[in-house]
Amino acid sequence: MNFIPVKPPYLLKHVFSNLVWNYATNEKILYLTFDDGPTPEITDWTLEILKSFNAKATFFCVGDNVNSYPEIYDRITNDGHAVGNHTYNHIKGWKSTTQEYLDNIEKAATLISSKLFRPPYGQILPKQSNAISKQDYKIIMWNILSQDWDSTISKEKCASNVINNATKGDIVVFHDSVKASHNMMYSLQMVLEHFSKNGYVFKRIPGSNQ
Repeated sequence: MNFIPVKPPYLLKHVFSNLVWNYATNEKILYLTFDDGPTPEITDWTLEILKSFNAKATFFCVGDNVNSYPEIYDRITNDGHAVGNHTYNHIKGWKSTTQEYLDNIEKAATLISSKLFRPPYGQILPKQSNAISKQDYKIIMWNILSQDWDSTISKEKCASNVINNATKGDIVVFHDSVKASHNMMYSLQMVLEHFSKNGYVFKRIPGSNQ
């Protein structure tokens, strides 16, 4: 994956101002999100540590993974977390036609009961964004990336990416995937501990139906 900065550039947020990047609030709230699952053991571990901190989160699931591990998907919702659509095959918007993209999202929607959507790799074209929004999806981006998928950076760096940058109302991205697990499992615990000690709570994305 090409380098993606911890915080999205202002210009990108301006061009896609109709997408959700964070929430304006004076309350100490963070919105933790997890992409690419459900994944055996890793998603289960994530759910356990979230429970230990009384934290709620939003899981943007890949339809094919939900099809393979429906029991883990059910556990996510049964534990009180929100879910979102992350396409069926984790496809790249920049390499897909608008119709191909919509069809893949709708295929995932047969398994994922949610009108929250996050584009894989953050790749989405204005035409795709408009078409998805017309289908009543709320497109959720982020204000903080942990960069946990990047094997060239340390687990400590992943933790500091969030701890040193996140603030009230931010949407934070982790991945409950095999590729990210080494960095994620360390940094998530550090993030939960740090922000809990500082009076923060962790909530689901507002407006989720679960």
